[in-house]
Amino acid sequence: MSRSYQQLLEEARKLVPELSIDQVRAAVSGRNAPLLVDVREKEEYREGHLPGALSIPRGFLEMQVEGKLPEKEQPVVTYCQSGVRSLLAAKLLKDMGYRDVRSMTGGYGAWKGAGYPWDKPFKFKAEQLERYSRHFLLPEVGEAGQAKLLEAKVLCLGAGGLGSPAAFYLAAAGVGTIGLVDNDTVDMSNLQRQILHTNDRVGMPKTQSARLTLEALNPDVKIVEHRVRLDSTNVMELFEDYDIIVDGCDNFPTRYLVNDACVMLGKTNVHGSIFQFEGQATVFKPKEGPCYRCLFPEPPPPGMAPSCQEAGVLGVLPGLVGCIQALETMKLILGAGTPLIGRLAHVETLGMNVRILKLRRDPRCPMCGDAPTIKALIDYEEFCGLRNPSAEPAADVA
Repeated sequence: MSRSYQQLLEEARKLVPELSIDQVRAAVSGRNAPLLVDVREKEEYREGHLPGALSIPRGFLEMQVEGKLPEKEQPVVTYCQSGVRSLLAAKLLKDMGYRDVRSMTGGYGAWKGAGYPWDKPFKFKAEQLERYSRHFLLPEVGEAGQAKLLEAKVLCLGAGGLGSPAAFYLAAAGVGTIGLVDNDTVDMSNLQRQILHTNDRVGMPKTQSARLTLEALNPDVKIVEHRVRLDSTNVMELFEDYDIIVDGCDNFPTRYLVNDACVMLGKTNVHGSIFQFEGQATVFKPKEGPCYRCLFPEPPPPGMAPSCQEAGVLGVLPGLVGCIQALETMKLILGAGTPLIGRLAHVETLGMNVRILKLRRDPRCPMCGDAPTIKALIDYEEFCGLRNPSAEPAADVA
């Protein structure tokens, strides 16, 4: 150790208060708990760290700390492996204007040696460290957020216009398990908007075509095919194994079915719908906002709301709405940002107008209101006025 380095350490010790591991443990349990900043290298952090610690390697401190820690009045405790790097890092933070900075003596080695609690992050493979490197740079995602994505389970209802972009971006982001519900086959008319499918797969089951595309995009992701028609007999069992439901259905019986099952199971429904040149997306989260029935207590008369097959749809529109659904799903998994709970994003493409509308829970809603009257799944074909159930397939998608 050079003399200049020793002098730098002595200067840091004069300026930076030091806390023992016992004092730090007591402080993080207190009312005004400090933020823990781990200044070791990423490889060291991945082997284990103090619970809740923010990782900013010493060499990147000047470049990253103000983006990750904008409030300079917040109490901060830096630590490293033994207490030397953290002391120098704390001095640097003081030089940058952070007012309440301390360093933990003994570092992570002493903390772990004392038997105090520590966390071991998700173990990323070398390929994953490269694949998700841009996510790691985002404070709102980072390695902890990416681990949440890899451990999440999302069910996409439909591998069509909305399900295609939603599933594509969720798979690219590394959502660990993606279920696909669709009993249709690829048709030539789908290819104008359903980007999971290709010309040579016409006639192939959509779930199979989608699985091939998504597995080729990201082998990390487990794709589960549910080649079934969604109805009251299977919806509860299908939804049970997933964290979030992404609704890309294109008919009213299925939308009401999905809504009611989600409310009963406490599952979040990331809803999207499209019509010709307009689309909308919202998040229905039980007990935190309205449900689909709050917006549409009664379905429209049969024939008043034609499907994409009957009315047409601009090919790029489901891409826009499906991407919003993927974005909202990721925000929910990460716990980042403000999800579209109690709000609806409406996109009108010809004038390129985007509006955010406020939605309110209806206390008289028969499903999620103060005195709900719907206690079990009902006959949704009859509820929507479709006397002949075969007149409209209940699992059609956009």
